[in-house]
Amino acid sequence: MSDVAPQLRPRCNLWVEAENSVVLSHWRIELLEAVAETGSIRAAAERLHVPYRVAWSRLKEMERGLGISLVETRVGGLYGGGANVTAAAHELIHRFHELEAGLDEWVRQRFREVFDR
Repeated sequence: MSDVAPQLRPRCNLWVEAENSVVLSHWRIELLEAVAETGSIRAAAERLHVPYRVAWSRLKEMERGLGISLVETRVGGLYGGGANVTAAAHELIHRFHELEAGLDEWVRQRFREVFDR
């Protein structure tokens, strides 16, 4: 198999589930980060090239699955509406990045151990 291994590249996609439903993933963390950076769910959705409805739905799925509030919204008015991520969301972003750190290298190393024999 080692003659095939140089052509192959392992990839890893990490997600976290609660009650068989995805609550955290790389994309969902990107969504939270985009909301934090733009101050808007709509702008975050545009940044990630998804419809607003998809972004809103994923945020609500995460909140239901985790049982905590991740985004605080404010309705429009003179200065328009907006959204902020909660302290709990910031903590989840940090912890997910910590979990992901080194994962790709571990997968590459494990791949070499298994396929380079």
